[in-house]
Amino acid sequence: MKHKIVLAILAVTLTLSSCSDSFFDINTNPNRPTKPAVLPQYLLPMVIKQTAYRMGTQYSWAGFWTGYYGRGADFGNSLPLENYQITTSFQLTQWANFANSSTWFDVLNDATLMASLGEESQEPFYVAVAKVMRSIGFMYLVDMYNNVPYSEALNVNSSMAPAYDKGPDVYKGLLIELEEARAIFKTIQEVSVSAAAADVLFQGDLVKWRKLANTQSLKLLIHQSEVVNNPSADLAKITADGSGFITAGNSATLSIPFSNNVDQVNPVYFEYVANQSGIATDGFTRVSNYLLNRYIDNNDIRYQYLFLPALNPFDPSKPWMGADFGAPPNSDLQSSRQSVVVGTGILKDGAEPLWLFTSMESLFLQAEAIQRGWLEGDAKLAYENAVKESFKWLEIPAAETEANQVLAGYANWNVASNKLELIINQKYLSLPSINNFEAYVDYRRLGFPKDVPLSKIPNLNGNKVPLRLMYPQTEYNYNNTNVVAEGEIDPQKSRIFWDVE
Repeated sequence: MKHKIVLAILAVTLTLSSCSDSFFDINTNPNRPTKPAVLPQYLLPMVIKQTAYRMGTQYSWAGFWTGYYGRGADFGNSLPLENYQITTSFQLTQWANFANSSTWFDVLNDATLMASLGEESQEPFYVAVAKVMRSIGFMYLVDMYNNVPYSEALNVNSSMAPAYDKGPDVYKGLLIELEEARAIFKTIQEVSVSAAAADVLFQGDLVKWRKLANTQSLKLLIHQSEVVNNPSADLAKITADGSGFITAGNSATLSIPFSNNVDQVNPVYFEYVANQSGIATDGFTRVSNYLLNRYIDNNDIRYQYLFLPALNPFDPSKPWMGADFGAPPNSDLQSSRQSVVVGTGILKDGAEPLWLFTSMESLFLQAEAIQRGWLEGDAKLAYENAVKESFKWLEIPAAETEANQVLAGYANWNVASNKLELIINQKYLSLPSINNFEAYVDYRRLGFPKDVPLSKIPNLNGNKVPLRLMYPQTEYNYNNTNVVAEGEIDPQKSRIFWDVE
């Protein structure tokens, strides 16, 4: 019976694995979910998959802004991406009410519905998982827009035009949801066969879910590092849980099977590399010269695994070529002569698994927390283990040796005058095309790396990397009173609550 359940769930998931629509996108208004005759185990795989899908494929713009990417030479200037003049039509698919896309509120809608169905069926596992996944989606929304609908959003009994909650209040609510999730996971004696089969992340392993909840809680606290100087109460709750954080070699990776067949290709591979036939799907996004040179100039071999060499290099002996963000089109160059942003260390092909939360990101979060005095431990050791984990995650041969060479060179802890800057800079170099958005968060909250280049497009008019996105036009159309109450938004001046000057 268990085998049949697994096959049934994965068959549905595979069919939809490359679709951008949310599986149960059934609501005319994402803030008023209806309840179809479905079971929570049918929602769970897609909630997890769509969350990972969004994190892995929807943040190339953050990669451009933080120095990871440049525009392929086959393309002309792209506005407003390259001149930073952000409008209400930029990145509409981050929010809701957008056709043919699984937006964050679509995913959160499904997670909230899953929790409701889990409560009705007296299966608390689904309730706890929903809280963890909600904490991720709402965090992303706050980190892009600051104040967002939260307490009244996705509640069948609330207004169709939900009020906006303050960013700090949303973060507090998410930390509470994660605390509640850990408590639920602790009380569950055994996960049902159907729930374990539907859990395409941890197969019902409650300790692993608690580790993810703890790591996500730490991430929320780290994002607030410049405004919450003493998060001891929340850290004490994490410590009291006793399960710890995501550790080396134990990334939260989906078990959904991808393949090099139509509609079954890993979505990150499909987005940035090629389709099921091996035909290149993205000529626009290329590795930036800035990023490529940071590795090459420091004899850091990771670039050969993070990126692919140019498909058609000018000089076969020099296959690595980057692009300058915002540079004028160059008729003498081609996108095929520039390096692709997802290399074999990230995904060898379209059949490789998709990650949700990587081990090296967890280790870097812990290293920063230790350096800040928030957690006990040796900050140097934690930092060096995080760097080593980056090499190991990329499956670089002789990873330990290569990492030690970097740690003895430009990433040397002992000679760094600013240890926090060193941690963040190495975190930055560990996450391109793996978690672009986290680099954008770190750049805004701390200003590292200090030398991220601005767009080279003419007539920037003094614009800098935007501090946030504009609320989407759909909110002005359907929730006008509440969004207007947020006041005038200027992406060049309006900051996320944790982003201090």
